[in-house]
Amino acid sequence: MFGQKRYADINRLLNQRFEDKKVLIAAHRGSWHGNVIQNTTLAYKAALQMGADFVETDTTITRDGVVYSLHDGVEPVLFGPPWNALHMTSRQLEKYDCLNALGVPCLQRVERLETVCAALNHDELINIDRSWRAGGKVLEILDRFPHMLHQALLKAPLRERWILDQLNAHPNKYMFMPICSTLKEVEEACAYPELNVVGVELIAKTPEDELFSDRAIAAIHDQGLFCWVNALVITDYDPMEALYGGLDDDRSIDQGAEYGWGRLMDKGIDVIQTDWPSLVRDYRAIRYQ
Repeated sequence: MFGQKRYADINRLLNQRFEDKKVLIAAHRGSWHGNVIQNTTLAYKAALQMGADFVETDTTITRDGVVYSLHDGVEPVLFGPPWNALHMTSRQLEKYDCLNALGVPCLQRVERLETVCAALNHDELINIDRSWRAGGKVLEILDRFPHMLHQALLKAPLRERWILDQLNAHPNKYMFMPICSTLKEVEEACAYPELNVVGVELIAKTPEDELFSDRAIAAIHDQGLFCWVNALVITDYDPMEALYGGLDDDRSIDQGAEYGWGRLMDKGIDVIQTDWPSLVRDYRAIRYQ
């Protein structure tokens, strides 16, 4: 069981998925190809049908205080011109057609976080990233949807300590996952007395980094926490942009799943975030058949 016993009821859906699947698959911003736009309910539906156990949503806020399921900074990809949602009103943001994978306008729009929360109401697990970009409003939105207490997993780096303070003081103990590069950071996150820490996102730029070691993974497991790794590739121009020592989607597809996703499973990684959930699902099925 991951997480503290006193929060077992809140964490029961998560732990049931681990019991059923062994290793969980998280879809980066959903599955967005063709006419399906990233960070939308359609992308999340596609990801779930492709075998994802988690869907990930980013959050950001407009100038007039509306929270969206959106990774700000990608607006040029979504719309064309170099706008940023942080400097736009919700009315401005919602009037624009999104561009599909061919760069052609389609009828989809970016979606408010409350729309996503309302749609994901059938025990889907959702990882909420970049809540610090939403001005502290994510929790008040989640509180409007009681099912989110068991489904939502928030994450943040320790530099955003105000997020940890907010969660620590909040009456609803949503699941939390710190983004850590060292075991010391893991300890710092676990020192919050009322924080429902269930896992750790591990950052290791190279195989020499601390959290790449099997010893570190075992130490995190000993604390009753799962280990989450990003296998997605942000860019292959700079090796220091690697999220986990090169055990990524590109290697898995090019050399074979056993050389990327398989090595992560060998190391004891519990959640693999990917842009290719169906491929990880198929490999997992063979490995654990």
